[in-house]
Amino acid sequence: MNKPRFITFEGIDGSGKSTQSRRFADQLRAQGQDVVLTREPGGSPGAEEIRQLVLTGDPERWSPETEILLFTASRRDHLEKTIEPALAAGKTVISDRFADSTRVYQGATRGDLRAMVDNLHKLMIGREPDLTFIIDMDPATALERGLARKSGEDRFEDFGLGFQETLRHGFLALAHANPDRCILIDGNRTPDQIASEIAAYA
Repeated sequence: MNKPRFITFEGIDGSGKSTQSRRFADQLRAQGQDVVLTREPGGSPGAEEIRQLVLTGDPERWSPETEILLFTASRRDHLEKTIEPALAAGKTVISDRFADSTRVYQGATRGDLRAMVDNLHKLMIGREPDLTFIIDMDPATALERGLARKSGEDRFEDFGLGFQETLRHGFLALAHANPDRCILIDGNRTPDQIASEIAAYA
């Protein structure tokens, strides 16, 4: 029996995380694993309500500090209601984003708040993924793709290309700082090519 794992997908907006997390979940299910596919912000009823607060509206709607508190509240509910119960039941959990996104989006780009992000994570979350795929791709291409979705949840895309470039460097730095759990994936390829590389970690 496979040991349940907590696996996350990270990267800038439009990098293909959602597509690849779904494909990897389908692959593991085809191998007979019980998989819960979830996302952040969101993944539980309460967290999904907070998602609407942080992903919609004017880019300057929230201060960076308020954003960090909202994302942490959402993550705590997600952890309590979805992630921990699934892992305790022997299921593998795959999440489209987790704490690394807050470390990069709020900690590295929205003011010098990384220490606050880390302290809140230690106090309220206290869990890291077993494995994290960071999909790296050209920010201009990713931004064009993200805006083309017209999802209505494009508050962070509205910060523009410079913001996405800063995010990319933040994710690259995070991958290099955590080589024990982070796998850097070249996202400037076809979805099939990317999925084929990720499949090796099933």
